[in-house]
Amino acid sequence: MATSRSSKNEVHTSRNENRVYPVNTMTKVAINDDYNQSNDGGFDICGWILIICSYILIVFTFPITVVQEYERAVIFRLGRILQGGAKGPGLFFIVPCVDTIKRVDLRTTTFNVPPQEILTRDSVTVSVDAVVYSRIVDPVASVTKVENVRSATQLLAQTSLRNML
Repeated sequence: MATSRSSKNEVHTSRNENRVYPVNTMTKVAINDDYNQSNDGGFDICGWILIICSYILIVFTFPITVVQEYERAVIFRLGRILQGGAKGPGLFFIVPCVDTIKRVDLRTTTFNVPPQEILTRDSVTVSVDAVVYSRIVDPVASVTKVENVRSATQLLAQTSLRNML
């Protein structure tokens, strides 16, 4: 199936089609024909391994979070609180890399106020200590208004104890 011309470049015909190609492109056509014949369009073992690894990665980073009965979740989307305020309890969908979740414990917490040395009106030094029971009522305010709720409550209790006596 070879045809020839009088010019310097030889011209051959392809074995699959009746097209005419120069010699230097004939090798490219033959390579592409072999590739197209061997590629059946399915996945090989590497393709299946990549698909399985992708599914495993999606499942492990699945964006669902569980909020317990004694907790509330304050969800920030791009730095703003989602409409509706605190959410919970239950399952919540979190958009990865966009949402940030802050969990707030609504149970009553206790802590000891360190002993305070107080001078009374009759110039006697008295050591007073206390126990504080606190509970968060507004989860959104506790997250947005104060950086560390426990520390702020403890310092307020110490100051109030000193001012009372």
